[in-house]
Amino acid sequence: DVQLQASGGGLVKPGSSLKLSCAASGFTFDDYAIGWFRQAPGKEREWASGINRDGSQYFVDSVKGRFTISRDNVKNTVYLQMNSLKFEDTAVYYCAAISESLASLYGLGSVTPRMYDYWGQGTLVTVSS
Repeated sequence: DVQLQASGGGLVKPGSSLKLSCAASGFTFDDYAIGWFRQAPGKEREWASGINRDGSQYFVDSVKGRFTISRDNVKNTVYLQMNSLKFEDTAVYYCAAISESLASLYGLGSVTPRMYDYWGQGTLVTVSS
């Protein structure tokens, strides 16, 4: 079975850090780029970050300089390191997999959620004082 298991969310104070993990199984990880999306309460899901097979990284402007993304192609896991967290980072974070060919063709910052093949269940990040 295909699985994307997101984990690492929690309740933190502004300025803190969290590291999310997305563990993949059931498909050929190397053939896929991975994206992180987030959905804040009452808002639409938005793309936050993505990483190609070769490690090329992309971020939405609101997280640039604060978030980093990496992948371990041996462990089939993608990490989202979130630093200097703000109230507005509060959301459920989802990881999703898209074929590398599509990601390379359109660019991870341009692909729409419907173009992703697999989705994880989400992990909640709450930034509160």
